[in-house]
Amino acid sequence: MSHAHTGSTTSARGSRRNSAGRAGDIALIAVFAALLAAFAIMPPVPVGPAGVPITLQTFAIALCGLVLGPWRGGAAVLLYVVLGLLGLPIFSGMSGGIGVLAGPSAGYITSFTLYALAAGFVARWAIRRFRGTKLWVALFLGALGSSLLLNHPLGILGMSINADLPLGVAAVADLVYWPGDIIKNVLAVSVAILIHRAFPDVLRRRGGPTSVPSARTAGAGSASVGSGSAGSEGTGVEGAAEGTAAQ
Repeated sequence: MSHAHTGSTTSARGSRRNSAGRAGDIALIAVFAALLAAFAIMPPVPVGPAGVPITLQTFAIALCGLVLGPWRGGAAVLLYVVLGLLGLPIFSGMSGGIGVLAGPSAGYITSFTLYALAAGFVARWAIRRFRGTKLWVALFLGALGSSLLLNHPLGILGMSINADLPLGVAAVADLVYWPGDIIKNVLAVSVAILIHRAFPDVLRRRGGPTSVPSARTAGAGSASVGSGSAGSEGTGVEGAAEGTAAQ
């Protein structure tokens, strides 16, 4: 009887932990979607022949993936995009509605979720393996590469189709956004590492094992940082971030 009672208690605790974890995930997704909307509301700077504006959206999108990982980060961006397409004025220039997909920014908007997913996968992989400067460089190259491979090509295609520009002209027009993207990814990586330093378990999957060792508790065995437990999206985050902050 005592074994049955113990099993029931353990199961109840596990269920409560999973429920709390899901609630935490939903809260993080909602908070980061709201953060993305806040950055998108900031005054845009239209440039180029198609008038696609420079905004802080890509900064916030990279931050979603780098902080929350692929699935929660992607979900936060997807929630933002869906709400915008449903009509909330949360896209650049206080615009919203399905009509934005007929504008020159359509390709960039449709790439947002993929961008966050890719940056999130890079973050989950890099935080398990690197510390210090190597971690910063891996996150930066991953985030910027995700933008250049997903956000920019789809944006060029959207400009070409909706602004009636030759593909080559659209590609040249897209180059004006590259310097800003580099700066925004530098900032996103720096902020993400600070967040991971303050909240070393933020990249973990909720509801998983609670005893995930950090680099601080792992001692000198730095090789164990990369091995991680099966229920964690990023072990050793605290030690990695501290190493980077010390650079």
